[in-house]
Amino acid sequence: MSKLFRDVAGNQDCPQGSVVCIGAFDGLHRGHQALVGHVRARARARGLAAVALSFEPLPREFFAPADPPARLLLPRAKFEGLRALGMDLVGLLRFNAAMTAMSAEAFVERVLVQRLSAREVWVGPGFRFGHGRKGDLALLQALGEGHGFQAGEIEPVVDADGRVSASAVRAHLAAGNLDAAALALGRRYAIGGKVVRGKQLGRQLGYPTANLRLAGKRAALGGIFAIWVHGIGPQPRAGVASLGTRPTVQGVEPLLEAHVFDFDGDLYGRRIEVEFVAKLRDEEKFDDLPALVRQMDRDAEQARRALRQDKEERGVTA
Repeated sequence: MSKLFRDVAGNQDCPQGSVVCIGAFDGLHRGHQALVGHVRARARARGLAAVALSFEPLPREFFAPADPPARLLLPRAKFEGLRALGMDLVGLLRFNAAMTAMSAEAFVERVLVQRLSAREVWVGPGFRFGHGRKGDLALLQALGEGHGFQAGEIEPVVDADGRVSASAVRAHLAAGNLDAAALALGRRYAIGGKVVRGKQLGRQLGYPTANLRLAGKRAALGGIFAIWVHGIGPQPRAGVASLGTRPTVQGVEPLLEAHVFDFDGDLYGRRIEVEFVAKLRDEEKFDDLPALVRQMDRDAEQARRALRQDKEERGVTA
């Protein structure tokens, strides 16, 4: 079972030594998977702990709170994803004023050496760290010589669109190109969370929804989608979802609303995951609720067709 820590200060977590990877890990795309997989293999070969270091909030969220980048993974999903990839210890370090003031040298000494007893440290292309982003791979390697660890960089993962990166995934999702995003991620894009109570408007309109909040993060995509919903039963359930602010009813908070076809149970408080299969359209503002319902009927039928096609293409008969 992976352990999580949030603070720079703390107990010595890896007394026998560790192999560490550092990155934002937003999305855990194929490039991240290659880095984490390399660290897992090196740690297992040497009998050391495998550690992933990241930051929450992301640095760009901290420096630009009024215009943050779209998030691919919420913090809990990031931790769960790194745990599933075999990390023994995950650090989601609090990125705050104290962290921004910490020099690269202090970060190495306090986190990599004192807390993690690092023997190897691995990063992705273009890695920078420390106050003013003055630290790079060359500095990391130089500091490692004095502290007893080696540092290296893995090769980037490339697909038909170029280097796999979180920025590329965000661009694909913003454009509604879910297939290209899935290629870069190694899986379809999904958002998970705990179902919360809404205003019950969907139920009144004949489309009850399971609502997921985005924890104040900016969504990487928006609109109406055909979806599979995981976490209700042994098999994913078909559905249609809206991700946006619901302009027809003067909504403000971005919300993921998932309607599960042919389901009438209570999902409040349950953790589910919404897998995005196909984008049907952008979010629109309608003149009145009857016009909205007519469009929702069309969306539901289009989503059912898309999901039937998806099952046929994957050879699923159940």
